Amino acid sequence: MSWKIGDVGDYWNHNTAYHEWILRTAQRDDVRDVLDVGCGDGLLLQRLAPHVTTAIGIEPDAETIARARTRLHDAENVSLQRTNFAAFDPGAARFDLILFVATLHHMDLQSTLEKAAALLRPGGHLMVVGVAANRTLIDWILSAAALPLVRIGSLLHRETDDIGVPTTEPRENLASIRQISAEVLLGRKIRRGLYYRYLLTWDKPIETTGSAPR
Repeated sequence: MSWKIGDVGDYWNHNTAYHEWILRTAQRDDVRDVLDVGCGDGLLLQRLAPHVTTAIGIEPDAETIARARTRLHDAENVSLQRTNFAAFDPGAARFDLILFVATLHHMDLQSTLEKAAALLRPGGHLMVVGVAANRTLIDWILSAAALPLVRIGSLLHRETDDIGVPTTEPRENLASIRQISAEVLLGRKIRRGLYYRYLLTWDKPIETTGSAPR
């Protein structure tokens, strides 16, 4: 299946397969304000809106954000900005949850992770559903091994493989992403997921002052 002009309905693909994973964190009591970086047509924001206080979606593509505005016209706690993450300026606002769903590979990895970390409140959560390149023999072997399960999942869920948004090929493989993210985000967790995605999470440390009582 593929996207058609005017479509803003529900669908399943290799990215939306991880929306439930994200929603479990979004429903936590400590999550109020959310930033979705590269929000696409707004499907994830539509699912997040009932569970958070505010949600901001940023998207640089004019046609795509127009579809998001159509989808989210009744969501009073959601705002949309046509911009990229490097240019995004939230002022004094900070977030409890920042999301990158198949968008981080469109950006410079290190500077983007650094900015995301700075925009999180202490105790806030960063969640990435990422796409990595196949650069080594091991990369290709693991991708090939996942193919049967990917095909089965796509058939069972009637995958919409083209939703009409800009795409680009990833540059870094997972080994490089592991190395760079570990240097920027102390204690981050990362693992391979299904559907040729990796899952990265990081909780910003809560700042403490003074010494612990003795």
